Amino acid sequence: MKIEYLGHSCFKLTESTGTSIVCDPYDSSVGYDFPEVQAEAVTVSHGHYDHNNVKAVKGCKTVIDGEGSYSLPGVEIDAIKSYHDENGGSDRGGNLIFKFRMDGIDVCHLGDLGEECSSALIDQLLPVNVLLIPVGGNYTIDAEMAKEYVDRIMPDVVIPMHFRQKGCKLDIGKVDEFIDLFDEDCIAESEEDELDLMRSDLNGDTKIVVLRRQ
Repeated sequence: MKIEYLGHSCFKLTESTGTSIVCDPYDSSVGYDFPEVQAEAVTVSHGHYDHNNVKAVKGCKTVIDGEGSYSLPGVEIDAIKSYHDENGGSDRGGNLIFKFRMDGIDVCHLGDLGEECSSALIDQLLPVNVLLIPVGGNYTIDAEMAKEYVDRIMPDVVIPMHFRQKGCKLDIGKVDEFIDLFDEDCIAESEEDELDLMRSDLNGDTKIVVLRRQ
């Protein structure tokens, strides 16, 4: 499978036979333009402008924005209810966490998760091979809470998202605040925006992979 980072909290996931899904497309209000991208399906964690720009994804036939289980060719999807804040959604509403099973790999996109780490939520998410996790704080969990999620989920690959980068207008922290919490030998910073993975690449050791929007 291929994971492409399109910026902010948006990724394109492509299964080996070609099925593609875009997660949380944003609009230019974040501070930079959304790239041209095509996919069969789009998942939306919640209805904020920096996560729900569905019309920007060309060729989209399926939009998944509700809790439940879904199937696409070669891909199984679970949308799990969570909260955008620490107060049961009373501040910023609900958030959907999406789990994707493709090419034998379990990928989890946490959306704009804002609630504290709990055993009940962790049990719903496991197992996770690849964790796409917000780290910028303010509107989501911050770097330290993201580290707690990583420690309890123990994924093979962690890809941070929803952090401040060049051009971003949102009041969120930089990715450095998150990666500084880990040992250097488990950090892989890349100048690339994509990662190709096979099940055989996963060895049980957690690696933090920082992808860069192109």
